[in-house]
Amino acid sequence: MSINLSKGQRIDLTKTNPGLTKVVAGLGWDTNKYSGGQDFDLDASAFLLYEDGKAKGSDDFVFYNNKSGGNNSVVHTGDNRTGEGDGDDEQILVDLSRIPAAIHRIGITVTIHDADARAQNFGQVTNAFVRVVDEASNREVLRFDLGEDFSTETAVVFCEFYRHGAEWKFQAIGSGFSGGLAALCRNYGLDV
Repeated sequence: MSINLSKGQRIDLTKTNPGLTKVVAGLGWDTNKYSGGQDFDLDASAFLLYEDGKAKGSDDFVFYNNKSGGNNSVVHTGDNRTGEGDGDDEQILVDLSRIPAAIHRIGITVTIHDADARAQNFGQVTNAFVRVVDEASNREVLRFDLGEDFSTETAVVFCEFYRHGAEWKFQAIGSGFSGGLAALCRNYGLDV
């Protein structure tokens, strides 16, 4: 049975799910249709973070144009440019057993492509969620529905996976940023 988390909540992933090593972070959303007539193109990304909470280079930033990082332990499955349909809109595969030892956290984020030019923001996005699925059994382990907490933000940190000793935990974050991907990259220590 899947566990529903609320903002800020943390949960043991590997301790409470023995043998869990490969997970799918499935991200989804719907967009409000409005008179602007432009499609929404939301993009999922993963930031591989060191102990200081910062990424060090391009291998630590996984997105549709750099589909794997951390020795192929984090893999983006591809860009969905419309968000149409039910279920996950984009997925990031994470092999917890292969994450390089220097990586302490993995931030999972979503940004709106060309948000400023298209006058779009997360206030126009509904039903945003992240779910963690055991890749081996296809069982949904947990889910975090972000709610409607956003207005002008163009980037959101959905969640983080983080090390706790030999185990991995999950934190539901739901923290918004203005300034899109550039602001997110600066937050995580990358030059844009």
